[in-house]
Amino acid sequence: MEAPHPTPSTPEPSDAPEQGAPPPFSTALRTASHEQHTEAENSSFMSRLLGGRLGVAAYRRYTEQLWFIYRALEDVSPDLAADPVAGPFIRPELARTAELERDLARLSGPHWHTAVDPLPATAVYADRIATCARDWPAGYVAHHYTRYLGDLSGGQIIRGTAEKTWGFARKGDGVRFYVFDGIDNPAAFKRAYRARLDALPVDDLEKQRTIDECKRAFALNSTLFRELAEEFPLSA
Repeated sequence: MEAPHPTPSTPEPSDAPEQGAPPPFSTALRTASHEQHTEAENSSFMSRLLGGRLGVAAYRRYTEQLWFIYRALEDVSPDLAADPVAGPFIRPELARTAELERDLARLSGPHWHTAVDPLPATAVYADRIATCARDWPAGYVAHHYTRYLGDLSGGQIIRGTAEKTWGFARKGDGVRFYVFDGIDNPAAFKRAYRARLDALPVDDLEKQRTIDECKRAFALNSTLFRELAEEFPLSA
């Protein structure tokens, strides 16, 4: 679930600041949310999924939940594109909704829309993203950071597991969510993303609120993973 990703995966550290200087905001964000990130990353559901101990139905159900979350993130993109805080993070090469729909068509057939429903944790998560998008651009950035940098980092582990465990074609439908055709150099993209975080045009109080919202995003992911674990116990 830097998501999530799913299991959101934190980015590499920024360049070290000069001695005595405060750390860059991207570093502060990463460091402050480390505990919550670790909890989400080590959830029993994700551990079992990555270990190949759950069937493709669990992967499909997780992908369905991601669809609701990324719709909440991306349906508001046109409205936020000109916002001075959130706008710099709205990048078309990150968009995942269409890729998730390709995956779900592969996983559940052409009529997959008729069968998907959000878990309670997913509904809360998506609603929180929508609230931030409407009322608090810096809070939206916290969710954006948590999800998309996770997709570019730890999300690639999920792709590899899915290809190996359930036989999806390499970077084909079924794992398209994790494939970023528009990003040739993920490491460079992540460095540029962190630079935008460091240049966030808000004061220190707002930055602290953004850090707190990032922690909340990881907690929402953890709750989602707990509900998925209950739906897919190991005995199943």
